[in-house]
Amino acid sequence: MEKKFNVGIIGATGMVGQRFATLLENHPWFNVTVLAASARSAGKTYEQAAGGRWAMTTPMPESMKDMVIVDAADVDAVASKVDFVFCAVDMKKEDIRALEEKYAKAECPVVSNNSAHRFTPDVPMVIPEINDNHLAIIESQKKRLGTKRGFVAVKSNCSLQSYVPAIHPLMKYGVKKVLACTYQAISGAGKTFERWPEMIDNVIPYIGGEEEKSEQEPLKIWGTIENGEIVKAASPSITAQCIRVPVSDGHTAAVFVELENNPGIEQIISDWESYKGKPQELNLPSAPKQFLHYFRENDRPQIKSERNLENGMAVSVGRLREDTQYTIKFVCMSHNTLRGAAGGAVLLAELLCAEGYMDR
Repeated sequence: MEKKFNVGIIGATGMVGQRFATLLENHPWFNVTVLAASARSAGKTYEQAAGGRWAMTTPMPESMKDMVIVDAADVDAVASKVDFVFCAVDMKKEDIRALEEKYAKAECPVVSNNSAHRFTPDVPMVIPEINDNHLAIIESQKKRLGTKRGFVAVKSNCSLQSYVPAIHPLMKYGVKKVLACTYQAISGAGKTFERWPEMIDNVIPYIGGEEEKSEQEPLKIWGTIENGEIVKAASPSITAQCIRVPVSDGHTAAVFVELENNPGIEQIISDWESYKGKPQELNLPSAPKQFLHYFRENDRPQIKSERNLENGMAVSVGRLREDTQYTIKFVCMSHNTLRGAAGGAVLLAELLCAEGYMDR
């Protein structure tokens, strides 16, 4: 793609905003022209506002250090300088919904990492390799908002992106029931071990709202567009247990699946290894060459060796076996702030650009 898009990061000082900054520093399609955050950070340089709590292992981009933070509430000031924005803010859900729609109505598309709009019926919640067809709902959303190019598109919850990609190629065999136990890194809570020392040598068997998201969001992803809305799929039945573990980055899931038809272990592995989605077909800049990687070793995938596979954008799978209660069981892992959060949103933005949704 020859065209460069000017983009903004709303919520640039937070952990996901910082991850956006590092991913966009040398992006071939996107040029960061605006960094926005809360009123308390507005007027400061990015280094002044976020340097003291920089949570990334890579340094703050030099090109952004001296950029002056804009108040995210000043929608016109931000929208006038960009083609679209990435949004990752820490606010009440109703306030996030209002802010994102305000940007959309200012004819500034929003690619959101937030959960606030995930169940708005005409807002696509997209894992690019799985349900790129849901982008078609944007036309209905624009009619509701009264916009020509403004809209909101969101990525799904970070935890389910570790296991839904592995389930998706099996849907053709009739997935009836799913049990998923997720073991989630502390960065999913926007924390590091320095900021959350009580997580060292600890496990917390509760993450507020996470189990409901893990059980319901996949049904929207597998849903259909009907009468200007995305209607959730009626099946499979999903139950989840979500646990916080002392890991910096990377969500792991133990998954049990009941199938109507069991094609056998080797066929399932073949289905995973050969699966491609629209990002692979379009060769998008952030897309992994191979979406799903299967490991035959009994002790893989592991966080340390696999979380950065294909720049953290691949999903790793292992330990596929037949089960006594379900048909099969396996383990999955993905990088929660790359594939699961900012990286997934960047890939979604690339898909939207490639499909013409960001054109002026």
